Amino acid sequence: MLLACLTVHAAGPNVSNVRAAQRPGTQLVDITYDLADPDSATLSVAVAVSTDGGASYSLPASHFTGAVGGGVTPGSGKRIVWDAGQDWPGQFSSQVRFRVTADDAGVPPPPAGMALIPAGPFTMGDTIGEGDPDERPTHTVTVSAFYLDRTEVTKALWDEVYTWALGHGYGFDNAGAGKAASHPVQTVTWYDAVKWCNARSEKEGRVPAYYTSGAQTTVYRTGQGDVQNDWVKWTAGYRLPTEAEWEKAARGGLSGQRFPWGSTISWSQANYYSSWKNGKPYFAYDVNPTEGYNPAYATGDFPFTSPVGSFAPNGYGLYDLAGNVWEWCWDRYGAYPSGSQTDPRGPARGLSRVNRGGSWDRYAIYCRTAYRLNSYPSLRNISLGFRSVLPSGQ
Repeated sequence: MLLACLTVHAAGPNVSNVRAAQRPGTQLVDITYDLADPDSATLSVAVAVSTDGGASYSLPASHFTGAVGGGVTPGSGKRIVWDAGQDWPGQFSSQVRFRVTADDAGVPPPPAGMALIPAGPFTMGDTIGEGDPDERPTHTVTVSAFYLDRTEVTKALWDEVYTWALGHGYGFDNAGAGKAASHPVQTVTWYDAVKWCNARSEKEGRVPAYYTSGAQTTVYRTGQGDVQNDWVKWTAGYRLPTEAEWEKAARGGLSGQRFPWGSTISWSQANYYSSWKNGKPYFAYDVNPTEGYNPAYATGDFPFTSPVGSFAPNGYGLYDLAGNVWEWCWDRYGAYPSGSQTDPRGPARGLSRVNRGGSWDRYAIYCRTAYRLNSYPSLRNISLGFRSVLPSGQ
């Protein structure tokens, strides 16, 4: 896209001083604005794009990152980046206009320790063309807004909920393990994670998400239940992220990148195992100067996990979406569809469940945002943990 002219219109009493400029030699447009509201700590910000001088704002643009969507705090110099190459490739017009609006109605702040992932579409799968066959075909997925834990569930939080749950009718396969209170919990099965999410909901007085049948009357608290998609109250309490929710969140608003922050990886960005061959990294995008475990955390006995939040967050304020521990997702493992989807929840049948994100003992290739692993739900090991979702509005 080339912009011969940019005229920007601001709408709504909370938005002012809107500016926009295309980055030279790119298809990225930087939009900045000021946001004020004396009554709200967070607001929802939206951008509409017109290609006909403002007569209509009908371009289906969705590739925005930065201070857009829910949970935006008031302030000056807020910044949004529009990837016009994704939404309007190869186009030229002097009639492009932008409209930025803010709304404080019905936008509760994220719960403590969680980030709001905005609703909207993204391209799911291996957009670079280097991954395994099960990462293709790429397809457009639209997800509803949701909250996600900023970090993997820590051993401290696990223990707090686990102890409460044991006194309230819950039974687990494993007590959970962790190198320290601030490290991610691991050695928990998919069943453990699901029941723990229910216990977290009940402990906080929320309606649980998982039940023992489609009637959704008996809360799932014990055993290894083969929970089906229709046994879930999707708009109720804590639950595991669907695979689509996980990947949307992990991408942090970026598109076409290997990792949650860009296209290369190093120990300054994630906790993983750097693999080498013939004196150089096995994968060209692994840019560490030496091989092995991340030396900052390779101390004492296994596992070599790192405290959650040890690295910079992605665009949605989430940590450790690459490396540290694999994360359980809700979905049964299966092939991708060829068409677009809205709020997919995975196959109705299947023996294994999806893991995402790589771990402290796996190579860079497994830390790619598109990489898919699957395990039997009864698996437990020192490289596998999880984080939880709460539907928006909860």
